Amino acid sequence: MSSTSVSFVIAADPPPRLDKAIARDVPEGAALSRTRLARLVADGAVTVDGIVATDPKARVSEGSTIEVRVEEATESHIAAEDIPLDVVFEDDALIVVNKPAGMVVHPAPGSPSGTLVNALMFHCGDDLSGVGGLKRPGIVHRIDKDTSGLLVVAKSDAAHHGLAAQFAAHSVERYYRALVYGVPDANDPRLRGIKGTNFEPGNVLKLTTQLARHKTDRQRQAVLFHGGRHAVTRARVVARYGTPAVLAQVECWLETGRTHQIRVHMAHAGHGLVGDPVYGGRRKLARGALGDNAAAAVQNFARQALHAAVLGFEHPVTGELLRFEAPLPEDFSALLDLLGA
Repeated sequence: MSSTSVSFVIAADPPPRLDKAIARDVPEGAALSRTRLARLVADGAVTVDGIVATDPKARVSEGSTIEVRVEEATESHIAAEDIPLDVVFEDDALIVVNKPAGMVVHPAPGSPSGTLVNALMFHCGDDLSGVGGLKRPGIVHRIDKDTSGLLVVAKSDAAHHGLAAQFAAHSVERYYRALVYGVPDANDPRLRGIKGTNFEPGNVLKLTTQLARHKTDRQRQAVLFHGGRHAVTRARVVARYGTPAVLAQVECWLETGRTHQIRVHMAHAGHGLVGDPVYGGRRKLARGALGDNAAAAVQNFARQALHAAVLGFEHPVTGELLRFEAPLPEDFSALLDLLGA
């Protein structure tokens, strides 16, 4: 198998560990993440002044010459499947797709095929230059199986590294549309009494909590205030439905991107998403608030009413600012049409 070498010199005041030092000083153009570099150290692909180094905790000195041998990307075990994709943007570095509801992003024991990654393996073919040493798409963020909308996927190590850094820095623009029970409002004393909620100017609901996997139900996430991972969601009302108003269309945007974040946060605030099978998306509506057809459509909506509508980021290779919008899918749009009739 062919390989390439990346050589560089350790700069002044290196971190005490080899893995941290080379991650700091490796040329940006090599697009080698810290995780990838750690794996290369373990594989014996890194030399320090000509001597193979396999201990990531080893000390390294200023002025040491580092050489990293990077093997050509190998074929992935993930099968390519000819599944239609709604491609919003594509170039040599990345691809943006509008994922339909019902499609899993990545193969897993319960969903070994029919996923977005299987479809991308077929669609991209030889355009995948390799991510993490394998010819596969680089998934830097996910949306739930039954959530529709926009995803960006890397086609190269350089793009994967650059996109991952933006998601880690929370600089990616992500807006969602959701249909929720009730109407979040700053004048609601109940909502103001819920820990982790407050309102910002413009009647913007801000939810700030920790999130972690539920202790007894491993399919759920739970709100915590100690431990877990920091999570911040903002939401504002776009439209109200019913007389009196019993539902609201909200625009949500993420400061962080945790599993089920919008779903669990809105449920915590008492405004669960319509159709959400995990966080209580089946509620009785006030009698007569909606017409019979609209009320039935709400009760029978087959998934969580959540759509990733806007995605904006800096192109990890060219530096160009990119922003994409995806219209609501047919099922969501039809439901709103009924509610607005």
